[in-house]
Amino acid sequence: MRALLVVNPAATTTSARTRDVLIHALASEVKLEAVTTEYRGHAHDLARAAARSKDIDLVVALGGDGTVNEVANGLLHDGPDPERLPGLAVVPGGSTNVFARALGLPNNAVEATGALLDALRQGRERTVGLGLAEPAPGTGDDGAPVRWFTFCAGLGFDAGVVGRVEQQRERGRRSTHPLYVRQVLRQFLGDPHRTRGTISLQRDGEDPVDGLVVTLISNTAPWSYLGNKPLYPSPGASFDKGLDVLGLTSMSTVSAMRYGSQLVASTPDRGPRGKHAMSLHDLSAFTLVSKVPLPFQVDGDHLGLRTGVKFTGVRRALRVIV
Repeated sequence: MRALLVVNPAATTTSARTRDVLIHALASEVKLEAVTTEYRGHAHDLARAAARSKDIDLVVALGGDGTVNEVANGLLHDGPDPERLPGLAVVPGGSTNVFARALGLPNNAVEATGALLDALRQGRERTVGLGLAEPAPGTGDDGAPVRWFTFCAGLGFDAGVVGRVEQQRERGRRSTHPLYVRQVLRQFLGDPHRTRGTISLQRDGEDPVDGLVVTLISNTAPWSYLGNKPLYPSPGASFDKGLDVLGLTSMSTVSAMRYGSQLVASTPDRGPRGKHAMSLHDLSAFTLVSKVPLPFQVDGDHLGLRTGVKFTGVRRALRVIV
């Protein structure tokens, strides 16, 4: 088997020595080429070239969720074709590693590499569904890029938090869970739209849901983690189904405390609920349209401001080694 290992040297939880050990371990099982990323989007470019080369059987992403997202987008640049495209494997090296953990991998690079080697020896793999986000026609975002996402997306409040975290990281701060909590509070205090939502969720044949402040789109569960605590805004979300959405029509102080505490206490059987909460399950397609440009994110990657995004749940999009 020929494999390409895409290494993010800035991965939060791995050192150069650890990465060398992992490379040697993988090279003992496959014919391995390891490439270190040098710029934002490099992982995408490497995976796209691997998908087009017809010589690579497997692409391994060593890094956090951002690296995984870039690799997935590179593999799917010309569209999904699980039988033809190289498989994807993940060695978690970020601070949260939602996609890897949702697949059942250990949240440790060395242990996850051991699990990956076992999966390769035993031929274990699964084909997962992914989400696709593209500009909504007629909203002024026609030039925005199309992006696949592996576990989550969001328009509005949560994307504003992601943007604030990225600003802090650009200033040299480490991506930690306390950093995220601080930025949640700052976004809450600074968000001018948190009490009067500007987002409308639209589906063919259904009445629109207007006045949304928060829109959390899930492709799997959990949606994210707070430390080691999984968070389940949409407990029924799955790689084998369409997309789930949790929408909130209010983020007043009282509502934020209620739904925030419910999210922290959420379980695989019970997510946030209440008169300001709207939950939709297993959607094949829907569109979010905002009256004003709002922050947009996929897989924890801030993509700027958007006024309209069309979402599609694509089943059986990519083979994953697990």
